[in-house]
Parts: sequence; structure tokens; C-alpha cells
Amino acid sequence: MTSKHFLFLFFFIFCFSSFPSHARFITGRPSPTGLVSDGISTVKNLPYLLLKPPVSAEESCEQSYGFLPCTTTVLGNMFLIIVYGYLMYLAATYLSYGSELLLEILGPGIVGGLFLPMLGALPDAMLILVSGLSGTAETAQSQVSVGMGLLAGSTVMLLTVIWGSCIIVGRCDLHDSVAIDGTNTKESGVSTDIWTCYAARIMVISVIPFLIVQLPQALSSTSGRHLAVLIALIISLLMLVSYCVYQVFQPWIQRRRIAFAKHKHVISGILRHLKKHALGRLLTDDGEPDTEIIRKLFETIDENHDGGLSPSELRALIIGIRFEEIDLDQDDAVSKVIADFDTSRDNLVQEDEFVEGIMKWINEAKQTGGAYLESNAGTFKFIDHFHQQTKREHALLGSEEQSDEVVENVENPRWISIKAVLMLLLGTLIAAAFADPLVDAVDNFSEATSIPSFFISFIALPLATNSSEAVSAIIFASRKKQRTASLTFSELYGAVTMNNVLCLSVFLALVYVRGLTWDFSSEVLVILIVCVVMGAFASFRTTFPLWTCSVAYILYPFSLGLVYVLDYVFGWS
Repeated sequence: MTSKHFLFLFFFIFCFSSFPSHARFITGRPSPTGLVSDGISTVKNLPYLLLKPPVSAEESCEQSYGFLPCTTTVLGNMFLIIVYGYLMYLAATYLSYGSELLLEILGPGIVGGLFLPMLGALPDAMLILVSGLSGTAETAQSQVSVGMGLLAGSTVMLLTVIWGSCIIVGRCDLHDSVAIDGTNTKESGVSTDIWTCYAARIMVISVIPFLIVQLPQALSSTSGRHLAVLIALIISLLMLVSYCVYQVFQPWIQRRRIAFAKHKHVISGILRHLKKHALGRLLTDDGEPDTEIIRKLFETIDENHDGGLSPSELRALIIGIRFEEIDLDQDDAVSKVIADFDTSRDNLVQEDEFVEGIMKWINEAKQTGGAYLESNAGTFKFIDHFHQQTKREHALLGSEEQSDEVVENVENPRWISIKAVLMLLLGTLIAAAFADPLVDAVDNFSEATSIPSFFISFIALPLATNSSEAVSAIIFASRKKQRTASLTFSELYGAVTMNNVLCLSVFLALVYVRGLTWDFSSEVLVILIVCVVMGAFASFRTTFPLWTCSVAYILYPFSLGLVYVLDYVFGWS
């Protein structure tokens, strides 16, 4: 936390706590004499005509916690929304910073997969929670649209404005439909790995609770709405648990997939090398492995002619191949080759074992690469095709993260742990303290301007709760690398997934427990359209040309216009 943040918090709390419990910090209601009086001092109320026409003496606002300010004027509520929104932005920043520090100390696994995604969605969940807790059921029904506006606005902003901006700042030159890191001179775009596609597919699946809760209204049924909310809540919670479990084990799954891809790349590289240096063709005329040629290759590799290939001889073979496309651990590659070939477990690859192993690799390459004939050489081209395919597969998987960092590699881990916990506690306290006043300010601003609270919260609140995440994503994408682009878009899809399961679970629990009416058909439709369109777009492709950002940008005003037309033209709400 910087000193200016401390000063802002101190000034805000000191000023507002100095007012007596009956005070109104900002008001647009003149006294009968045209003056504003709190029993202590009398001041001319000149600005109120500019802020709002006079209202009746009975109309007033209720202070949060008995001392925080409230107002019935337009500019006054706008000021409060800015102040409280900035405080929620600070809360989101502290939670994000504390999460990163904790991840640096403890690594992924349970911390990175279970707690950190929930902490990232905490400000949104807190605002949704307080929007339906305060007051009577009638008041909650009125204010809960603020929570729905935040839920829809956060999802739409992440997948449209922020997504499109990341495409623009992260674009690189495209070559063979793949972005080249660090370049930007011609046709440009962004490339991601296959794990980003998986994150997008999970995001699309996470909209299932929205479909369930909307079924009774789609079928024009009124009797099953409360039950539909309960079923959607249960499924949403189950999906939340499943997603967290996936996040816990995903780094392990990713490492296994990358290791497997590297092993296939070793196979294809060795076969390609043997084909190039073979004393004849690797295959007979009928396409079967030529054992005589393979035995001659064995004799070439067996430098000491002892009838067995030692780890040092295999290492020399692998070094000679020069795997430039991947960061290959040569010792690991040697051990994998020995594990594949050494059936006798004597740490030597005998001639028969070498022949059997190469034949197995060739058959695997034929099944994967297909039989492509070279018209000039009269041999099969499937080895080259298999090699190119394994290169593409490894590129899609991305590079392996050094995620198994240990505490010893971090300087002063005890202090960093304390700092992380303090940041998380401070962010949680700020979010819990100022979520309710922010919701009240939005509701009061809606009454003062006659603008539906949904649109205010749709536009304004995501700027407060997601600004830190948006700035981080754009800065990260600007590094113009496939790895950073993949992480950026995966984080965006993960944030939307948490909105669809965690924040929706909170919202559904409020509706069910308090007996509120689920009447958000247009809002749900907007969430479904944006999630499905952008999710389907990102699920089946890993390269995004520059023009794709226009699709994302167009969806933002389209979403606002669709809600307005459905609610105020067709009367859905």
C-alpha cells in the first residue's frame, strides 16, 4: 500500500466520522427558509437548484452505519459513487497483490487453484451480497438489480472491452497463422496455447446455471420458479467446487501433457535424423520398417562396437540432432529413450531392442502422420509430417512453467507471507465495509436521475472492481509473447467463470433465502450471448487476427442496447 492510499483512507474516514449521526454530508433538500440548517450552523444552499429540483421534506436518505454520508442530489451521489468505487478498486488491488505474493511463496496447487480465484471475485461477490441483504424484501428486490447489473457488466466488460484491448496491444506478425513473438510490421494478431482454449470451453459450460434458472420463464411457468432457483444454486455450487478442483490439479495435468509432447518431439526428431542419415530407406517398398537398414544405423551409433548403446552414446545422438524448437532436457530425453527401448532393464539398448523400438516408433508415426508419398524420392513422407505435427502440438501446449518454486528461492519468505496476509485482510475489510454504501449510492443516484440502477451498475461498478485486473491484463498482453497472451486470456476466461459460478451462487442464494422474484430475463440473455459467442470463438482457434477485436468491441454497446429494448420496448422486465 502506498502512502497516498493511506492518506486517502485516513482523510475519508476522519472527515465522515467527524459528522454527527444525524448529519447529511451532501444534500439537495432546502429548508423551508431556503437555508440548510443542522442545528449548529446555517449556510446558504445555493447549489441545490443546479443539482435537483426541491423535494418534499419527508424525502430523505439513510446513512450507512449511522455516520457515512448520503444525499438525494445527482452530483452528490455521483461523488459518493466515485469515492466508494475508488475504495472498492483499492480493495481489489490489495486482494490481487496479496494473492500474487501468496502464490509466489506457496506456489499453485490448493492455494493457487482454490483460494486465489475466490479472492479475485470477492469484491464482486461482496457487492452482490449486500445488494440483497439490506432492508425489507421490497427494498432488497429493488436493490438486487444493482447486483445483477454488476454481474452482467463485469462479464461483458471482461469479454469485450478488455479482451479487444488485449488483442490490440498484444498483436504480433502472423506467419502460417501463428503469431511471431515480439514482431509487429505487417498483418498482425495474437496466438494462444491449447490450455487457453480449454479455459474458454469451461467458461461456456459455466453458463448452465443461468439456463436452468431461466427455464420456468422460458416455459411461461410461475409455479416452478422458486424450485428452479434452488436447483440452479445447487448446480452452481457443484460447478464451483469442480472448477476449483480442476484448478488445483491443472498445473500437474499441464506438466504431464507438456512432458508427453516433448517425448513425442524426441521420437519425431530421432526418426527424422535416422531417415536423413540412413544408408538406405527406412521402409521397404510395401511400407514396412526395413530391419536391415535399422541394424546398420545401430552399428553407426554404437561407437565402441560393444553391441549395446550406452546412455552416453544416446546422449551424443540427441545432441547431434539439435532440438532447436523446444527447450529440451537432454538427460531426460535419454532416460525416456532408454525406458522405451531397454526391455531387459540393464541400462543398455541392445541391437534387437533398438530394432524393436525403432519399428514401434515408425508404426506410431505412420498412425499419427499418415502415409504421404514423395513423388520424387519414392518413399513415405509421414515422418516429416509427424515431425511437423509434434512441433505444432508442442507450440499449442506452450512452455512449461516453473511452478514448483520452493520457499528457499524467495528472499525473506516470512516477511512476504506476513505482507501477503495483511494485504488480503485489508482488501477484504475494505470490500466488506464499503460495499453496502456503494450499493446505496447507486440506488440513490438511480432515484435522483430516474436512470434504472441496472445500467448504472452495469457501466460504473465493473470499472471499480475490475480496473486492477484490466490494467494488469493489458500490460501483460503488451509483452507480445504467446506465453503472456495465453496467460492473459486464460485469466480473463477464468474471471468470467468465477462470475458465473461464485458470484451467481451468491446471487441465487439471496433470491432463494429472501424469497425474491427472479425477473432478469434480458440480463441473463445478454450474459449468455456474450459468453457463448466469445467462448465459442476462443474454444476452437488459437490465433486471433487484429480484426477480431472489433467483434468484441461491438458486443458491449449491443449488450446495453439489447437490455434496453427488451425491458423498455418489449416489456420483459
